[in-house]
Amino acid sequence: MSGSGTTLQALLDACGDPAYGAQVVAVGADREGIVALQRAERAGVPTFVHQLADYGSRPEWDSELAKVVAGYDPDLVVSAGFMKLVGDGFLAEFGGRFINTHPALLPAFPGIHGARDALEYGVKITGCTLFVVDAGVDTGPILAQRAVPVLDDDDTDALHERIKVAEREMLVETVGRLVRYGWTVTGRKATIP
Repeated sequence: MSGSGTTLQALLDACGDPAYGAQVVAVGADREGIVALQRAERAGVPTFVHQLADYGSRPEWDSELAKVVAGYDPDLVVSAGFMKLVGDGFLAEFGGRFINTHPALLPAFPGIHGARDALEYGVKITGCTLFVVDAGVDTGPILAQRAVPVLDDDDTDALHERIKVAEREMLVETVGRLVRYGWTVTGRKATIP
């Protein structure tokens, strides 16, 4: 987590219903003092902060992050606002069960400015994507997507806010399905039965 934690809050709320099938076992952040950590603490969920600056190298940070996360024994690792790329060590531990959202319809507009790039390109429809993280940047197999229209008077902030609403709904719905029904990844194809 890196920000205000509205996506985390949506997951926490969904987990309050036993029929949802999932439970948040821990929340990690890449910096201190963010609202998402406070949301997790209020919900009684363990938290940790894992800052890159606390380690001598990115591989050391990555290896230690994998150990910390493994200590909570998650079935699924959800990146929701965690704006750091993980490396080979983390992917070796959690590959195939580490998911992330992106504010565009991948493979279009990868990277940190998906909404801005879509708007600048002039598309009429953009959206959000939930994917299984791999070693690339926003290149993993796609689990779910939602379309969001681009309005004539949109600026980046307005468009990004509408995408975030769709992204939260998509993530909550899909995480519940993943936990209840499982998933498979074969090459580029991710399937939820």
